[in-house]
Amino acid sequence: MAKKVRKAIIPAAGFGTRFLPATKAQPKEMLPLVDKPIIQYVVEDAVSAGIEDIIIVTGWHKRSIEDHFDYPYELEKRLEESGKKEEIQKIRDIANMANFYYVRQKGPQGNLTPIWNAKELIDGEPFLVLWGDDFIQATPTRSQQLVQAYEQYGGHVIVSSLRKSAPEDYNRYGYAGGKEVEPGMLKINEIIEKPGPGKINSDYAVVSGYLFDPVFFEAAEEVMTRSKRDNIKRELHYIDAINVLLEQNKACYALEIKNGKFYDCGNKLEYLKAVVEFGLQHDDLRKEFSEYLAVLQTQLQHEQKSAKEILRVR
Repeated sequence: MAKKVRKAIIPAAGFGTRFLPATKAQPKEMLPLVDKPIIQYVVEDAVSAGIEDIIIVTGWHKRSIEDHFDYPYELEKRLEESGKKEEIQKIRDIANMANFYYVRQKGPQGNLTPIWNAKELIDGEPFLVLWGDDFIQATPTRSQQLVQAYEQYGGHVIVSSLRKSAPEDYNRYGYAGGKEVEPGMLKINEIIEKPGPGKINSDYAVVSGYLFDPVFFEAAEEVMTRSKRDNIKRELHYIDAINVLLEQNKACYALEIKNGKFYDCGNKLEYLKAVVEFGLQHDDLRKEFSEYLAVLQTQLQHEQKSAKEILRVR
């Protein structure tokens, strides 16, 4: 019987250079989707699946993440004096969602490093890894689906996937190939980071969430040993560790997240799209915001029509 999944690692130590200068003094994970920072959506997703311990891997410039999930006593006092009971409860709920732990990232470059840094806090248990600047919105939630699949299939790795087959997607995502054990559940025999079109016969794009059992850390250590031995200079990725497990014939799966929509908020255009979509989900904003977007659409169509008429006259 699979152990209960109680822990999640959220890597959040990156510099967010694509969002400079906004991220010069503010973590990209704290950029808001209307009135809630991106990383709070990630934490809520984890908590929905019964996660009790959230381990956030940070850097020197990420203190505001710790502050966000802490108790702000001064703010509570001010809200209390203003009679804002609903707002007080909202900020208290944030701190009470889970037990929060923070680890400073150190080690080689690449997304394997923050996972490795949290090894001692995992203490031999299965765990989720969720990035701090992207997430999948789904029902049931992404984390619930990953945990349910682990309870059913076991295995050493389950990666969340969406089915994507546009040529440009193969330059954007990692891909898993293998044989389906049932629709939407792939037993992996190969996994490649951004393979490019035609390099893998699969449409299982690996995005935004993973469930590992503790043997993953043994594979991660092997990756680091090989890197030092062979004087490898490139970044070390979690996919490298999965490939070690595949070499050892360990059971690894890719799970298609049902009813899932991926929000890559580390990308400026995709972040702007997410802000619009989440703005339209707010009952208190939807009507006026929709009307505003309709006005913008009309203005854009008018400008495009005028530009075409100018070109026609010329």
